[in-house]
Amino acid sequence: MTGEYSLPDLLERMYENQLALEAALMELALQIEKQGMDEVGKNVRGALFVIGENAGHIKQGLAKLKGSSSGHA
Repeated sequence: MTGEYSLPDLLERMYENQLALEAALMELALQIEKQGMDEVGKNVRGALFVIGENAGHIKQGLAKLKGSSSGHA
């Protein structure tokens, strides 16, 4: 399966969406913390930590998947 609906392309778009959501959550965390809601900010930052930890693994997996789908297994 090639083109814009291939598995690597779909996963790449999901990864890009994850990064966009991460940026939006960071903006919200900063605003929440400015308002003194430290516990909520802490919870949001916990979620951001998980997103950040997984981002590297996702990117590595995408690279391997793209490499194997182009015949470089």
